[in-house]
Amino acid sequence: MATIDLESHFLAATEAAAIAAAAWRGKGDGKAADGAAVEAMRAIFDEVPFDGRVAIGEGERDDAPMLWIGEPLGSMQGNSDAPSIDIAVTH
Repeated sequence: MATIDLESHFLAATEAAAIAAAAWRGKGDGKAADGAAVEAMRAIFDEVPFDGRVAIGEGERDDAPMLWIGEPLGSMQGNSDAPSIDIAVTH
């Protein structure tokens, strides 16, 4: 498989998460902001052509709505031709 450019996808995921969280700014609900960011990021990652896995996440630490360690991401799960990527997500 040819190397694919994932940079624009990762930028889009980061941007979508920031925009979703910004809607909660000043409302005093950090978990709702986290949840909105996570859902936006997950929606982007689930369309990206890679076989990803969250290697570092924060959901386990404070029971927040986060991407969980071991959570699969990407549209090519289990495809041996897909780029395999471990992802670290912190805030």
